[in-house]
Amino acid sequence: MTMAATPYDTDLDKNPANFQPLTPLTLLERAASTFPDQTAIIHGDLRRSYIEFYRRARQLGSALTKAGVKRGDTVSVMLANTPAMLEAHYGVPMTGGVLNTLNTRLDAAVLAFTLDHAQTKVLIVDREFSPVMKEALARAKTKPLIIDYDDPEYTGAGERLGKVEYEDFIADGDPDFAWAMPPDEWDAISLNYTSGTTGDPKGVVYHHRGAYLLAIGNVVTCGMTKHPVYLWTLPMFHCNGWCFTWSISVGAGTHVCLRQVRAKAMFDAIATHKVTHLCGAPIVMATLLNAPDEEKQPLPHEVQFFTAAAPPPEAVLAGMKGAGFNVTHLYGLTETYGPAVVNDWHAAWDALDSAAQAAKKARQGVRYVGLEALDVMDPDTMVPVPHDGETIGEVMFRGNVVMKGYLKNKAASDKAFAGGWFHSGDLGVMHPDGYIQIKDRSKDIIISGGENISSIEVEDALFKHPSVQAAAVVAKADERWGETPCAFVELKPGKKATEDELVAWCREKLARYKVPRHIVFSELPKTSTGKIQKFKLREMAKDV
Repeated sequence: MTMAATPYDTDLDKNPANFQPLTPLTLLERAASTFPDQTAIIHGDLRRSYIEFYRRARQLGSALTKAGVKRGDTVSVMLANTPAMLEAHYGVPMTGGVLNTLNTRLDAAVLAFTLDHAQTKVLIVDREFSPVMKEALARAKTKPLIIDYDDPEYTGAGERLGKVEYEDFIADGDPDFAWAMPPDEWDAISLNYTSGTTGDPKGVVYHHRGAYLLAIGNVVTCGMTKHPVYLWTLPMFHCNGWCFTWSISVGAGTHVCLRQVRAKAMFDAIATHKVTHLCGAPIVMATLLNAPDEEKQPLPHEVQFFTAAAPPPEAVLAGMKGAGFNVTHLYGLTETYGPAVVNDWHAAWDALDSAAQAAKKARQGVRYVGLEALDVMDPDTMVPVPHDGETIGEVMFRGNVVMKGYLKNKAASDKAFAGGWFHSGDLGVMHPDGYIQIKDRSKDIIISGGENISSIEVEDALFKHPSVQAAAVVAKADERWGETPCAFVELKPGKKATEDELVAWCREKLARYKVPRHIVFSELPKTSTGKIQKFKLREMAKDV
């Protein structure tokens, strides 16, 4: 359908003076030009200013360009929360290339698939992860240029896999590299893989426009004023650190890097650097609350803590508040650049009793500023469900912070975008006040420590055991991890197996965080057609 012309369509055209593509790369450039001496990165004893941060990102971009990286090439990184990871978030897209941050908790088989599917041209590897990456590279068909990263804060073992170390590599780059704006804000900026809930993982493509808008949305949602101090407890490989890797540049804030999430290190960093904001899964809250008294420190002020995954239990929320943290619940998916929904709190709710407050806190909330539409709909009719807090439908998103699509998987993209909305696969309700609440996951995903675990993948590993006849895996609530896998197993007639034996079996076939924490030997409840009734198993898991 062609729109009729209006007087405002004549001689009022886009040109370089009035239209530029949105990209988060400009956020770092502005911070460096406006606050060149402001501390941008803290990592152990290292301190880097914004002008140093910007120059090093340009050096990386220049060195990658010399190595042949161009528009549309993939640069994969296997890095902890380190300065190099932050530099990659700017330096890689400065080349026109696409940043693929690898999940450091995955096994070699999945990593090999990712390298091949992404057609990785350059791979940057932290020495800590060299053993699994060595195996992944041996399995992969693609043979990227390998750059080793020696983080001074890492004192463990790990061999170098490539022929050049990161610092030597970027030393060959130009700190005044004249990077170009993307020709189109629809250009890909990063590639993030789902957890492969059915079959192989899917490559979620982000564009410059969406990354810019979500980065700004984080600043608004989290109430970040100028020069926030952000502690990196959330892995930067998670949806590009929920886009906070770019958000912090907006107010020329300080990134406080942290290789490992440990209570003492977190409390020390918060007290020493006067941290204002941090994000994390329920495990981070549990780590803080359960720390020995000698590791705790009084907070310099109220610290804003943003969490996703399962809503925190009432006792955890009370404990965090008592410790000086204000917890806000977020919700989103890899396909929405991380969080795109926030449980925006109303001051009037402060007068509610603790149980009523907990009920409000358990809801996922309303859309981010940068998201155009959020609804709960019947996936067949595409009609919104009644706003009664009871009628279940599928949560759907629409807007600029929804992914570009799945890489090399048009069928999956078309299915996800059916009817002009992104189908989340999560089932929920819409409350009368417009706040959504997740009730179930149509894909039976288990979210443990912020990581998605496919029940199908765990069941498949159990099925391969010679004594197992049937297996079903469901989520069991866990105060520390949010959720953990709980497996129900039927053994073959005449066969035996112990819980320890099956756990050991799973450890050989799965990443450690996917291994069931509980295994129950029981006949599985089934329908008349033989389908396992997982809703009954979820109830049974509560008593395990």
